[in-house]
Amino acid sequence: MPLRFLPKQKLALATILYWFLLLYIIAALLFWYIRLQEQSSQMANYRLMELVADDPQYLKKVEQINEESIRKTHQYRGEGATFLFIILVGAVFVFRAVRRQFKVAQQQQNFMMAITHELKTPIAVAKLNLETLQKHKLDEEKKDKLIRMTLQETNRLNTLTNNILISSQLEGGGYKLVKEDLDLSALISRLVMDFKQRFPDRTWILEIPDSIHLKADPLLIQILINNLLDNAVKYSPRSASVQVKLGRGTSNVEMSIADQGPGIPDEEKGKIFKRFYRIGNESVRTTQGTGLGLYLCKKITTDHRGSIRVSDNQPSGANFIVQLPNN
Repeated sequence: MPLRFLPKQKLALATILYWFLLLYIIAALLFWYIRLQEQSSQMANYRLMELVADDPQYLKKVEQINEESIRKTHQYRGEGATFLFIILVGAVFVFRAVRRQFKVAQQQQNFMMAITHELKTPIAVAKLNLETLQKHKLDEEKKDKLIRMTLQETNRLNTLTNNILISSQLEGGGYKLVKEDLDLSALISRLVMDFKQRFPDRTWILEIPDSIHLKADPLLIQILINNLLDNAVKYSPRSASVQVKLGRGTSNVEMSIADQGPGIPDEEKGKIFKRFYRIGNESVRTTQGTGLGLYLCKKITTDHRGSIRVSDNQPSGANFIVQLPNN
């Protein structure tokens, strides 16, 4: 059975079995060390018993036998300590690797569950809206609302598929960055306008100066901004505002997108950029997502020799700050 389908009970059983085998190996090593030490002492006693007391070399031979016995004791101890060290190092490495594999497998299973839901939901909503438009004669206001909802779901589906495809290509080295002169101010303004149309009730606070350019891959930067905007909208209340800032430094361009959601605990700040990682328990999580968005943001900024970090927004929420070189 593949690792990703192993329940927690089997993982616990595998862990218990692992430690049992490790302790058995260490106990066996100690047992053989004791047996070899006893055998060495017995051989030394047999050799001493064979000596003749009136032999002129008697004391010298006794001393040689004792010295050889001591050397063997040191040899057994050294070899035993070496084997024990190798076993412990190997055991720690294997244990961490297996636990990491189980964790990644669980995250992949959660990802498959999330992606199934994320794909089915927009398709189902779009289909229902189109069927409603086809079967019923609605007034213009209701038509516009259904069309807007359908566009929101198709945009969500498009973002999701782009995240999956680009993530796979970037991870496998199949995507080649094409850096062009990019008007970042115009791009952010256009993407924010798209979000305004999709979420007309949302309040936006913008500080976007004109004509801030940088050399970057247009598609990847668009995915980066889209993911951060989507993340801010997703995790903040409808009544809360989203703040988008853009500025130019001496050697880089800095963009920040802040929300007024629940924020990110300090212990989670270093984990949210990992692939498939999502905060909270998968079985009770209600927020949409697949765990790829922030991973892609980190990957894209790193590939552009930039950085991304998250800090606390005041009075509440999270503030994602992206710095990209402007040359």
